[in-house]
Amino acid sequence: MHTLSPHVSRPVSRRMALGLGLTLVLAQGSRALAQGDADAPYDALLRRYVKPGADGVTRVNYAGWRANAADRAALDAYLAELAQRRPSAMARGEALAYWGNLYNAVTLKVVIDRYPVASIRDIKSDSWLDPKAFAGPWRQPRVTVEGRKLSLDDIEHAIMRPTFKDPRIHYVVNCASYGCPNLLNRAWRAATLEADMDAAARAFINHPRGVTVLPTGGLRVSSIYKWFIEDFGGNDAGLLAHFNRFAGPALKQQLAASPQIVADAYDWSLNRISPGS
Repeated sequence: MHTLSPHVSRPVSRRMALGLGLTLVLAQGSRALAQGDADAPYDALLRRYVKPGADGVTRVNYAGWRANAADRAALDAYLAELAQRRPSAMARGEALAYWGNLYNAVTLKVVIDRYPVASIRDIKSDSWLDPKAFAGPWRQPRVTVEGRKLSLDDIEHAIMRPTFKDPRIHYVVNCASYGCPNLLNRAWRAATLEADMDAAARAFINHPRGVTVLPTGGLRVSSIYKWFIEDFGGNDAGLLAHFNRFAGPALKQQLAASPQIVADAYDWSLNRISPGS
């Protein structure tokens, strides 16, 4: 049995305890910082290659990224690091940000690996048994997380949409197309997730890709809202309520005057930066 030396006074013991406590706090903080810094390489890549345009559309320099072997390797390393994380142990906001970053990083890799292409739909999934495989790259397993092989469709439709049940997920994931909500030029993070999702929703809804008031009356909306109408209340009334939530003053006034949805559209052309621009 060990006993304290009679020469060690009680104040010294308290100082030792305080020192140990401070060491523990600093260690916990370092672990948290390290986890937060894990997305920093992805931030750097996005800042380098994802550029907001004057027309309100964010585009990607796929040609430049493909030409840079070090940055292609950095994206591969980031995806490998993401695959080692445990989203099942994360809080809701952290998990949603994680899945959004994973989806977008995988999509970027798919396009960069096959660039040049005119549309992501030119890249097919490798499955002769799946008739939907020919629609694009979304059905092929591309990453393994917690022992589960996942395709892009799995991430979005089997995990994100049913788990989080938030229509703003459609502004988080990016399918490398002009018609899609903008790709964020930094990683999604739990600390700013709510504000960033709201900002992404406002940016898309107030852009003609999201909602357009036609000269003849009525609204033309992104096909996203029709394809996934169940995520927006299941009917046009739910869509209009969603639009009004994020509409700016001008669009809100137009929505009041032309509240009927009469058409939808989507542009599958690649969200690329044109050469020389």
